Amino acid sequence: MAGRRVNVNVGVLGHIDSGKTALARALSTTASTAAFDKQPQSRERGITLDLGFSCFAVPPSAAGEPLLQVTLVDCPGHASLIRTIIGGAQIIDLMMLVIDVTKGMQTQSAECLVIGQIACQKLVVVLNKIDLLEDGKRQAAIDKMTKKMQRTLESTKFRGAPIIPVAAKPGGPEAPETETPQGIPELIELLKSQISIPTRDPSGPFLMAVDHCFSIKGQGTVMTGTVLSGSVSLGDSVEIPALKVVKKVKSMQMFHTPIASAMQGDRLGLCVTQFDPKLLERGLVCAPGSLHTVHAAVVSVEKIPYFRGPLLTKAKFHITVGHETVMGRLLFFSPVPDRFDRAPEPDAFDFSREYVFQERYLCADGAPDGRRPRQQWALVEFEKPVTCPRLCLVIGSRLDADIHSNTCRLAFHGVLLHGLEDRDYAERALPALKVYKLKQKQGLVERVMDDHSVIGRSLFKKETNIQLFVGLEVRLSTGERGVIDGAFGQSGKFKVHVPGDCPRSFAGGLNPETMQLLTPALKKRGRGRGEAARPEEGAARPEPSQPVALSLTFKRYVFDPHKKMVQSP
Repeated sequence: MAGRRVNVNVGVLGHIDSGKTALARALSTTASTAAFDKQPQSRERGITLDLGFSCFAVPPSAAGEPLLQVTLVDCPGHASLIRTIIGGAQIIDLMMLVIDVTKGMQTQSAECLVIGQIACQKLVVVLNKIDLLEDGKRQAAIDKMTKKMQRTLESTKFRGAPIIPVAAKPGGPEAPETETPQGIPELIELLKSQISIPTRDPSGPFLMAVDHCFSIKGQGTVMTGTVLSGSVSLGDSVEIPALKVVKKVKSMQMFHTPIASAMQGDRLGLCVTQFDPKLLERGLVCAPGSLHTVHAAVVSVEKIPYFRGPLLTKAKFHITVGHETVMGRLLFFSPVPDRFDRAPEPDAFDFSREYVFQERYLCADGAPDGRRPRQQWALVEFEKPVTCPRLCLVIGSRLDADIHSNTCRLAFHGVLLHGLEDRDYAERALPALKVYKLKQKQGLVERVMDDHSVIGRSLFKKETNIQLFVGLEVRLSTGERGVIDGAFGQSGKFKVHVPGDCPRSFAGGLNPETMQLLTPALKKRGRGRGEAARPEEGAARPEPSQPVALSLTFKRYVFDPHKKMVQSP
């Protein structure tokens, strides 16, 4: 590592107008082509509209250590740009949450904190605009806001994170550039103490998240982004999956410095042979053939506790996968009950197992019997195909919610475990996903026909095709097991055969106690004949002295094209 420049990505996130871009400007020594609101639209509106990138270098503290390059990822703060914020958060190693000290936590500050909990491991809270506080009361106000933020972080994984006051742009946006920022040297020292040299792996297929794209006349098209995995060198061929083209790398730069190679974690400008940059505003570039396009996916799911609504099967959410956000419909499922308490397997999904269908994601207080599975999954069916790596982060949101309401729009997060690439996945791939609904029907024994047969009712509707249920096992509340033998008449009644090998049978068939419960009607009709009369179906008759219930339980697999009913042995 000695002599090499190691890049660390630090995200700058927070509510709109908290001073994020001013902070990035105060910290940076080098700006990229997309830094500090260089877009005309950003300057016109006075707000950040896209990710901005700039950097500063931290000299080695000891001989043999690498030069540390800190790349600042300036994320927009406006609620409508949450897609861009999520995309920026996925490439950072450490997050700076910028808080306007005069306002404290606001709605987008909270959403950024939620994103930080999902996407990164370390946090620094920056209390900005301390110059707006009265001189005599400044320190007391800073102490008060520091305590508030500490309480806010108590329930997060960032409990105890450092909090530092600064004034990135004293006097506000209109103040002269001669105004010296306050607290910036202290912030740089704090960042140095918090940044761990990340482990970077140059092996594996090259993958880069592209956030900006533009042409340079006579040279080619430049894609700027962050290398997510692998490495790339001059002359390599790279694929742009969204355009289905392969291009050759002509030149590379890292913050205006020409380089011959780059690896995981580096901030990179990649110049390739010419194509229309408008076709790729944001996306992925990779080693040829290393990424696949999926139409649906199995993802692990964990609900974000701040999201107030339920997560329902068949509901649509905005699904962010890598740098893409598309609509997707969900179907939730979980392990079979005897596996509820098994430890989660975060990077694997086993198609050989059976799973239980859920009408909704089960929260701790919403499980029917109080038990909640330790791991839950969802099948996500995308409205349009997405190109992404396996095991990438997935975030589900309700971005159509009112941006002015004080609610969290981020609903769940997880990992993409298995992508379905076949366009006809519903017919070809989904039948292998053994998700079942457990169906239970309850009915009553109407009367006995003989020692091995009873007539049942109230289990099916009049219009039900009982032939489909022939051969399925039913249980009597008295303990015997029977098999549906066929329909009895046209009103939904049916015959049940109780075989001789029934565990509770008496010399085969129904046991004496059951016969006694069911015989009152027979005695009245058959008095003086020496045997039970066989009444016509539909004739009125007294009820048994005590009702005997019938129950039918079976599985129906959600993705079985034949909709078969299956009973476990």
